Amino acid sequence: MAQQPKLKAHTRNLLGRNAVKQIKGKGLVPGVIYGSNQAPLPLQVENRELSAVLAHASSEHILVELEIVDGNQSTNKLALIQEVQHHPLKRGLVHVDFHAVSATEKITSSVPIETVGEALGVRTFGGLLEHSLRSLEVQCYPQDLPGVIRIDVTNLNIGESLHVRDIQLPPGVEAITDANLTAVSVVASRVGEETAEGAEQPTAPEVISEKKAEAKTEGAQS
Repeated sequence: MAQQPKLKAHTRNLLGRNAVKQIKGKGLVPGVIYGSNQAPLPLQVENRELSAVLAHASSEHILVELEIVDGNQSTNKLALIQEVQHHPLKRGLVHVDFHAVSATEKITSSVPIETVGEALGVRTFGGLLEHSLRSLEVQCYPQDLPGVIRIDVTNLNIGESLHVRDIQLPPGVEAITDANLTAVSVVASRVGEETAEGAEQPTAPEVISEKKAEAKTEGAQS
């Protein structure tokens, strides 16, 4: 199994809104670990350590070797960071969910998609590369979970697409996302067309004509 990032967590007995404020005031992030046939266990993690682990990952769904400290005892668990909640304004870490996993059982996770190369239709014909999918839902054993799925778009021309079924996945990894969904495509640029369509026709001559007609009518009446 590939070496996983290590993270230390402590069990916590303080629950509730006031307790959470106290925890955050100490530079900690409240969390919970569940799964693997165990009851949910409240935890707290150093904000700085968790931020460092996330900063070096391609996504927030990553496997970690989690050391859980409970008093004078500690246990190590393989865990998937299932969800990280951020403050809507400050973007700070608010809460983290861990999912305990077994090395002998398959897991389902979302893996980010990253394109490699510059598409033929973009570099030669001025097309645009459109991303229909930013991540892929996959199933595999924990040791086979990729950090990112890369798609080579070098030969993709205008009007061509790559679907989920076209993506080459690492050994042991199976896509759960619908195989017929489009992942990326190259489309013709519509900048020129949109500019032409959005151009307003001059209306000055019509205004002038209307004013002349009004002037003649007033002259005839006087």
